[in-house]
Amino acid sequence: MKHFTAPSDVPGVPELVQKALNVKRNPRRYAQLGKDKTLGLFFFNPSLRTRLSTQKAAQTLGMSVMMMNFNKDGWQLETEEGVVMDGGKAEHVKEAAAVVGQYCDIIGLRTFAKLENAAEDYKETFIQQFKQYAGVPVISLESEIRHPLQSLTDLLTIEDYRIKNSQTHKPKVVLTWAPHVKALPQAVANSFVEWTKQMDYDLTITHPQGAELSTEFTEGVNIEYDQKKALQDADFVYVKNWSSFANYGQVIGAPDWTITAEKMALTNEARLMHCLPVRRNLVVADEVLDSPQSIVIEQAGNREIAAQAVLQEILLHLNSGKSLSDLSESLII
Repeated sequence: MKHFTAPSDVPGVPELVQKALNVKRNPRRYAQLGKDKTLGLFFFNPSLRTRLSTQKAAQTLGMSVMMMNFNKDGWQLETEEGVVMDGGKAEHVKEAAAVVGQYCDIIGLRTFAKLENAAEDYKETFIQQFKQYAGVPVISLESEIRHPLQSLTDLLTIEDYRIKNSQTHKPKVVLTWAPHVKALPQAVANSFVEWTKQMDYDLTITHPQGAELSTEFTEGVNIEYDQKKALQDADFVYVKNWSSFANYGQVIGAPDWTITAEKMALTNEARLMHCLPVRRNLVVADEVLDSPQSIVIEQAGNREIAAQAVLQEILLHLNSGKSLSDLSESLII
């Protein structure tokens, strides 16, 4: 695996989820796999879980880590081709990405949708241009339209709980929209749908009219506009807000979509999931977040495991495609 930006970069989604489960059983098994390698983490927007979990995963594998808030500490980057740079942007992404690639063996990049122009956001400009010009593997720590590390984490969490509960039936997984006070990107929701479609799950998306995601991601997925009907007999309920795609970036008003204990009672004692941060009593009620059904903290903890599984795969690519068994004698501590 050379890059990690979408499921198309991954040889097999179920296989990567299984790898992550194996990592969770023994997270320090390959503690020297990343020795003498450097991971650069570059953020264009705030991060808590993504930043800390990826740093911890890299350090567990013996990597050095460099971090930079690009939007605060770096030059403003130009991305257009052939432009006369006589404005406020001092450096072109061609040079910036190539220079960063001189210092880092792997680059992790986090960007955010501007929510002004769907066509522009859906190009994933920074991620794609770093892949083109950096000369080293690129990991998406979230792009304008995808959050693959979060999605791998989510699938790992579902599979882990299925194993713990000896669940053998196909789980019903519901992605439900929830209210919010500000416009949020579609990245987490898009990515969750894109990745979950690769698993043997019964997936339903539920949201108010006007909150449809791009059909690029939802084609073939059951969409239910009645939230209570969608929640019936669910095994996992993933709660997330996103702004309108059709009326791009607009906030959708539907305050009665908050997840409450009454709604969770409709499910098959479902586990509640959310990527965090979560606005209590707006997105999810306290009584649900603080209940045994909530697995949001364990889900967040799995971010480190997912990041390590991805880093292992990319480090193996850098080691000329050798398998872990080929390297195991020198790596296991």
